[in-house]
Amino acid sequence: MMPARQSMRGVTLIELMIVIVIISILAAVSYPSYREFTARAKRNEARAALLQIATNQERFYLQNNTFTTDMTVLGFSASPFTSDTGSYVITITAADASNFTAVAAYQLGGTESTKCNSFQIDGRGIKSSAPDLNCWTRTR
Repeated sequence: MMPARQSMRGVTLIELMIVIVIISILAAVSYPSYREFTARAKRNEARAALLQIATNQERFYLQNNTFTTDMTVLGFSASPFTSDTGSYVITITAADASNFTAVAAYQLGGTESTKCNSFQIDGRGIKSSAPDLNCWTRTR
């Protein structure tokens, strides 16, 4: 008599390939969402820094009756200031007794450079961005 065959155990190559295909599909769907999420976070960082500059400029103006181009006086670590992620360089391009202009310029390449390349705010609170004019309000 021949011994009874035991059932085979383990993973077949077909099962392994099916798992790899499923993981690949999930990665292909989620990666663009991840990239957009990180781009939004970088934009938020630039907007927050510009709003902080505007607030600190107003405080400086109340004490000195003029605006400044020196970001270290406004509480930033350097002038020009690089954002925490290194994505934006923030400068105050013009300042005098009546107005200032602060600009956050995108430094990295990729698709983000064609969406929200720069943000700008001035002493009157006027916000602008380029090339997309909706970067200050865009949530997605």
